[in-house]
Order: sequence, then structure tokens, then C-alpha cells
Amino acid sequence: MYYVYLIITKNKKRTISYVGYTNNLVNRIDLHNSSKGAKFTKGRKWKLIYYKKFSKKSIAMKEEYKLKKNYKLRKKIKLGLKI
Repeated sequence: MYYVYLIITKNKKRTISYVGYTNNLVNRIDLHNSSKGAKFTKGRKWKLIYYKKFSKKSIAMKEEYKLKKNYKLRKKIKLGLKI
């Protein structure tokens, strides 16, 4: 199984989000929070707010790309709106 996920952190008055994909969601979030994840996520505490499961890596990668580029959808997810 592969997961596409959205994590957030607070930076002063803004909420910053990061989208990624992985086959081990718990371990990946732990890596982000221990500053061993992606360079962008280092030095911050992240909270998982959304994930979706896929059976194939290729599909998960396509969905990750779509979510990364779709800022309106990311904002909806951050605000807790139904998607």
C-alpha cells in the first residue's frame, strides 16, 4: 500500500503545508518530525491532517502531484471542508 499525505505546521501567523507519498505513513511522519525527512520539513513539528491509500505506487505518485499543484484543494483540506 502507498499513501499520499498532507501535513501542516504553524509558522508565526501562517499555516504551512507539505504533500508527500510513502509506503509507511507512521515512519514517514516520524522522519519529518525528527528533521530527517524532506529538506523543506526540517526543524518544524508537523501534524498529519489528511491521507489517502492507494494500491500502486504509480497511482499514488500521480495523486501526490495533483495535490501538490492544487492549492485550492489543499486549502479546503486545511480548513476541514469536505472534498
